[in-house]
Amino acid sequence: MSEHRRKPPQSQGGGRAGARRAAQQSAGRRAAPPRGAASASPSVSHDAHGEERPYMGRAEARKAAQRSGGRRRMDEDAGHGGRGSGGGRRGGGGNGRDEGPGRGGQPGKRRLIDYPRHGKYGWRRWVPSWKLFTGLCLGFLGMLMGAATIAYAMVAVPNPADAATAQNNVYYWSDGTQMAATGGEVNRQIISIEEIPMEMQNAVISAENKTFRTDQGIDPMGIGRAVFNMARGQQTQGGSTITQQYVKNARLNDQSQTLSRKVEELFISIKVNNEMKKPEIMEGYLNTSYYGRGAYGIQAAARTYYNKDAKDLSASECAVLASLLKGATYYDPAGNAEIDPKADAKSNLERATKRWAWILDEMVKDGHLSAAERAKYTEFPMPAKPRKSAQLGGQIGYLVNLAKAYFINNNDQGITADALGTGGYEIHTTFDKTKVKQLEKAVKDLREKKIDPEKRPKTDTHVQFGGASVDTGTGAIVAIYGGEDATKHFTNNADQTGAQVGSTFKPFVLAAAMRDGVRDPQGPQVQGPDSRRIVDPDKSRYNGKNKLKIKNYDGSVWQNEEGKEWLQVNDGDQSYDNISLREAMIHSANSPFVQLGMDIGIGKVREAAIDAGLLESSLSKANVPSFSLGISEPSAIRMASSYATFAANGEQREPYSVTKVMHKGKTVFEHEDTSKRAFSTAVAGNVTDVLRSVVEDPEGTGRKAAIDGRQVAGKTGTTDGNRSAWFVGYTPQLSTAIDMYRLDDDETNKDRKFEEMYGTGGEQKIHGSSFPSQIWRAYMTEAVKGTPVKEFPEPESIDGEAVWGGGAVSPKPTPPADPSETPSETPSQTPSETPSGSTSPDPTESCNPWEDWRCRPDDGETGGNGGTDGGDNGGPGNPAGGGGNGGLVNGGGGNGGGGSSEPSSSTSSSPGADEGTTDGGFFGGASSGAE
Repeated sequence: MSEHRRKPPQSQGGGRAGARRAAQQSAGRRAAPPRGAASASPSVSHDAHGEERPYMGRAEARKAAQRSGGRRRMDEDAGHGGRGSGGGRRGGGGNGRDEGPGRGGQPGKRRLIDYPRHGKYGWRRWVPSWKLFTGLCLGFLGMLMGAATIAYAMVAVPNPADAATAQNNVYYWSDGTQMAATGGEVNRQIISIEEIPMEMQNAVISAENKTFRTDQGIDPMGIGRAVFNMARGQQTQGGSTITQQYVKNARLNDQSQTLSRKVEELFISIKVNNEMKKPEIMEGYLNTSYYGRGAYGIQAAARTYYNKDAKDLSASECAVLASLLKGATYYDPAGNAEIDPKADAKSNLERATKRWAWILDEMVKDGHLSAAERAKYTEFPMPAKPRKSAQLGGQIGYLVNLAKAYFINNNDQGITADALGTGGYEIHTTFDKTKVKQLEKAVKDLREKKIDPEKRPKTDTHVQFGGASVDTGTGAIVAIYGGEDATKHFTNNADQTGAQVGSTFKPFVLAAAMRDGVRDPQGPQVQGPDSRRIVDPDKSRYNGKNKLKIKNYDGSVWQNEEGKEWLQVNDGDQSYDNISLREAMIHSANSPFVQLGMDIGIGKVREAAIDAGLLESSLSKANVPSFSLGISEPSAIRMASSYATFAANGEQREPYSVTKVMHKGKTVFEHEDTSKRAFSTAVAGNVTDVLRSVVEDPEGTGRKAAIDGRQVAGKTGTTDGNRSAWFVGYTPQLSTAIDMYRLDDDETNKDRKFEEMYGTGGEQKIHGSSFPSQIWRAYMTEAVKGTPVKEFPEPESIDGEAVWGGGAVSPKPTPPADPSETPSETPSQTPSETPSGSTSPDPTESCNPWEDWRCRPDDGETGGNGGTDGGDNGGPGNPAGGGGNGGLVNGGGGNGGGGSSEPSSSTSSSPGADEGTTDGGFFGGASSGAE
């Protein structure tokens, strides 16, 4: 054997190359015949003993290929395969499993669509080639063009006359009977382009679409924004061109905000621009646009706003009507506050005036109006007042507007006021027909009896009443009083009017005191619950002095930005001694609650009011002491609803007026009952208990609202200058707010403001305890008649503390008696040295006057002492007892009342104080009380 025989095959190593060589050797070289005895087969090797053995058979080659990843390639590549149908036992296989035939390792045929990609591995196998990508894009664009061609051919150019068809909107009472049917008659008259002033056309072009006469009818950027916003789930936005708006207007009966509708409008707009001339498009646009007040089209708008035909409009009036196209809700000078509080008459007039002036200026810039002509228009041309149909007279118009506004602002279908105006909706409301009539009758009866503008023109003109009644368990608005007649008085008095709520705001201060507590005078301005003290309304005492100097929580004197101090005045200049918060609420004393609000923090008081249900937008932004006295302007609806939160044991529900809305047999809106806990049952129950005292106590300012056989909780309110008066109260089932004020109906009156009510109705002064309480009682007596008699739950303990505020100082406890001393047989009459002017209570007394202000001495004891600032006569004793002392601190008080089981008849009147008697001091005699 030659010593130069062939070297045995070496190990091929790992990796793909090794696997490939191994596969070639096992599959190809094995087939070559041996070259003599001296040559060794490439398939054999030698072991350690020199014996020949197979180097790598087919099985080993296959395993080597699998280990190195070659098997995957063998299955994929032609000529490297497993068991293709083309190769023999030792010959090269075909493309294994896929391509099949293949001889001698030749690759099989590629697929028509090479995906996953042939001959690529890993992630590259799944990335399409540029040829495939390009082909797909071209195919997709081709399909789109085909679809667009078909869509373009199928859409029709709109006919303005077809858009004039509309159906009624039917409103239903809570019992399912029909209340009103509106919107069926579309106020539109189509006119030709020759009858539309060129000034109107140019005003719209300058304001809406400057390129109208040259563009292609669509705005690609606007369409892109709409698609992008819809993809993000945000509010859709339509195209901005006049052509696109015309197409939208002409499809009033389909106002759905869907992608398919937007796409369809796009094709219609393109077709309209291609098949119609620009003057025809302008004519269609101005004849189908909505201008508010139910007016569709320029002719209807001209008649509605200026009582003239469109052809007679001036350039100034055209600019006003063009302003309305931006949104009549916010640009109608008459206002639409029932739809949005921000759309009140004043705000709308300001917006409309600015846009009117801007449009005229733009017309000058665009060459549509001369500067000389523009100079003539210096005063805004005020449109005529709105007119309503007879069927919306009385309270119906207010109810319809309230329900419409609630639905527009709360539906999630994107249904706007314009869409609702097309009709076809069934609106089921919460309004109780009987209760609406009862509330209207209660106001009407008092007005006829007390208000006489002819007899008292200076005091009884412009008198307005408003009211709202809410179900405490659901939040449903069951009745409102919006004014004398919706066709004559357009502002809904049940909604926000600007009238301040006065002392009816005090329950929110009390709720904050019991929920959040007062701050530590030694702590920082912002404090958490750990450093605050919860206030007990009966144990706590606050200074009720008239012209009390108000201080910050830390004891420093409060000053405004000008450095002036705040001296709080009580109604009728009435002063009270250190009194409990319950008594302060009963007599509606201002000083204690103003100082209490400062101790709590105005921010916390505001927070409590919002949690109860008042809108933050209706609350004063000023952090001043008077915030706690009701300088804010919530609506009657919100006041009734927020008091309902206390009636519902602290569960707050949003007031609502619509239960369900149907459109073409489909439910498009349904109210869902939701609530949140605003206050604990303990806090809510104690607020209710204190407000019950306001009504049930013989000296309470709300005593005129008491209903026989029913538990009632409520609060009176009178504002500074006697410009508004309120009573808000509730039974366990129903919460109602009544307000009264004087305000000129003429909105064009630039000096219009709330007027004083001194002498109104023949009364010296209008308090919440007078006309508002009387209306409340008359209505509620009838409203609850026949309903189950329910009682408020007993108030739970709030674990509050006895807080002394406003300069009131806690009395020193009486030292324990020395057992060695003989007690005096005569009770001592020596006054305490404490500022309260009364002796410290005996801890052993079973009836502690400091714990309960209503506690009175037993038979044979003396009457109470007078007030600290020259209070009136002392309180009555019992039949066998002697009278108490008069005022002790400032030397003013009269003598104590004699023993009697009846209240003292001695009073001292103060100007305008007509709401009954109050204690002159903590235990003082009766004096005329403040509101």
